[in-house]
Amino acid sequence: MSLLGIFATAILPIVAVAAVGYALGRFEDVEADALNTVTVYVLAPALVVHSLATSQLTGGTILGIVGAVSLFTVVMLAVGEGIGRLTGQTEPMLGAFVLVTVFPNTGNYGIPLADFVFGPTGRSVAVLVTALQAVMLYTVGIYIAARGGENDPLTDMKRVFGVPLVYAVAVALVARYAGVVPPADSTLMQTLELVGNASIPVMLLILGIQLAGVDVAGTLRPVGVASGLRLLLAPVVASGAVLLVGFGNPTVARAVVLLLATPTGVTTIILVGAFSAAGEGLAPGEFTSATVFVTTVVSALTVTALVAALEAGLLV
Repeated sequence: MSLLGIFATAILPIVAVAAVGYALGRFEDVEADALNTVTVYVLAPALVVHSLATSQLTGGTILGIVGAVSLFTVVMLAVGEGIGRLTGQTEPMLGAFVLVTVFPNTGNYGIPLADFVFGPTGRSVAVLVTALQAVMLYTVGIYIAARGGENDPLTDMKRVFGVPLVYAVAVALVARYAGVVPPADSTLMQTLELVGNASIPVMLLILGIQLAGVDVAGTLRPVGVASGLRLLLAPVVASGAVLLVGFGNPTVARAVVLLLATPTGVTTIILVGAFSAAGEGLAPGEFTSATVFVTTVVSALTVTALVAALEAGLLV
């Protein structure tokens, strides 16, 4: 498939729905908080339970995904920390730099993307990777964001126990291995599918609304290095992690790489705003918001090229 064809079938739907959300955020008094609450506590858990309970991912594949995502995160943490210090970043900006480099938007960007590109298998991989990312964000991510601040990050890390996705993954996996998953045509499973499917367009609308509130004036230059690491280096590191772990199913391997190469996650803005201390010069919150905006916009090009490379078998 040509680059234009890939963009039209996989990227354009994401851009179009997110653009609607962006327009709502810019011209209407629309807050993303209420939609985000509904998504986090209702829509996304339903999507996770249905996708994992009905997916064909084996136990070995699930462990492989956990291993690849963990390896990727460790390497990117080291790279982000090293490059941040080499470029003269100090706390609290260093923490923000590491966050935007390491954590991709596997949720309201990655799940729809993997669904469009790889179908049900991609969606199953995406919801599992998103759950893993949620755990890491609310543990390692909080610790990084809070470095140099006055609060105890270890106390704040307990927030991971309030992330519904974690429990949704546990419920789905236990139901699978206990053999108690209801038939696909049962009322319960059809309801979960209906509610879960609603999460995909809502996630994209939330992404657009959140980007509408980002102020990038005067911050484009400082985010260049971080954006390059997130969009250009991350796919290479993800490919290495996937190859080292090894996957029998190439679709799963390619979906993992694609998800880990998505733009900076919007949640990093929340973590920096909540836990990072104030610093001199460019504020960590402004830097993080600008990086999320820039990587999301530029990803229309980089992700299109990555999908073409993955389909051609050039990376994994």
